[in-house]
Amino acid sequence: MKSEPSTYGIDDLARDGQTAWEGVRNYQVRNMMRDEMKKGDPVFFYHSSCPQPGIVGTGTISGPARPDPTQFDPRSKYHDPKSRPENPIWLLADIRFGRKFERVITLDELKRHEALADMPVLRRGNRLSVTPVSEGQRKYILGILAVPSDRK
Repeated sequence: MKSEPSTYGIDDLARDGQTAWEGVRNYQVRNMMRDEMKKGDPVFFYHSSCPQPGIVGTGTISGPARPDPTQFDPRSKYHDPKSRPENPIWLLADIRFGRKFERVITLDELKRHEALADMPVLRRGNRLSVTPVSEGQRKYILGILAVPSDRK
């Protein structure tokens, strides 16, 4: 799950303990949250649009996708006048804080690992705030933390 740290970063999630991943206005991401993300699923928290983009920590999906209330609020920047409470268009996922990494696993570092080459977040032009990570990729990334970054 990708966010700009100036908007909502890993430190914010650590402080809050849990957050609603609101404001998603992309059908592909909405469908992933609805169809693929389940309570208990692990997530990586990724900082983007910052000096050192990369994975900064972990979290867990803490419940099933549910309607995003911001779509109904005319004062919200995420308001969607086409959406109705009886037939909501947009969903959100609740995320619980896991841990903050001692160091960032940078985008450049991730790109250097052939085992991660097909990760959607590494594709040129990817702008989605949520992208899938396979179980094998997740374990591999966690293994990267065990090796000092200057030895990669």
